[in-house]
Amino acid sequence: MSRRIVWVTGGSRGIGLEIVRAFAQLGDKVWFNDLREDQVRETEAALVAEGFAVAGRACSVTDFAGLERLVEEIVTQDGRLDVLVNNAGITRDGLMMRMTEEQWSLVIHTNLTGCFNTIRHAIKPMMKQRGGRIVNIASVVGVMGNAGQANYSAAKAGVIGLTKTMARELASRGVLVNAVAPGYIETEMTAQLTEAARGELTRQIPLGRTGQAADVAEVVKFLAGPAAGYITGQVLQVDGGMHM
Repeated sequence: MSRRIVWVTGGSRGIGLEIVRAFAQLGDKVWFNDLREDQVRETEAALVAEGFAVAGRACSVTDFAGLERLVEEIVTQDGRLDVLVNNAGITRDGLMMRMTEEQWSLVIHTNLTGCFNTIRHAIKPMMKQRGGRIVNIASVVGVMGNAGQANYSAAKAGVIGLTKTMARELASRGVLVNAVAPGYIETEMTAQLTEAARGELTRQIPLGRTGQAADVAEVVKFLAGPAAGYITGQVLQVDGGMHM
């Protein structure tokens, strides 16, 4: 494939960083954004030192106007935008009886509205060039629910609905939209769980092990590649069978 222009949100660590690296290893130019300026600069410098074409920007997915400026910068510098990966997300877990309005709103605004914000700006160049790929990172809990994660589950279920609707709206312009629903993936976020919680989660996985960020990145790479040219509106669950 010729070099593509890729944009990954939440790309400075965890699954997002692995996705950035996966595309960069293919020779693509990868833009990524994240919240903290220091993390963005550190990640960008490390990847550039490895010889990859990457550009990082400190910008929240909740910043509608800032994201518009970022897309304008991408298109001005590189002429197009071929792939958007909506990876940025947060958790603020708690049982509903104790969940605050702030916990609910922050997760919905970041994880769901953040996807709306990026897609709203990214589809402009994609529709103009009559082609593109959007891959949204959902979650297994958006499919099956999870106690203590009403906000996160609702947001990720919303991402799945958004994915299917965008697939219908954009198909005539050659823009394919799919979602990946990871299960229990080893990241900084899951590392905060207690050993008891980790053990209980692992027992729910038929494969008997947790996933790695690379497991998710490989599926994202597939959905953005030529082998997935007839796939749109789908949710691929990367969870070791956990959803069963």
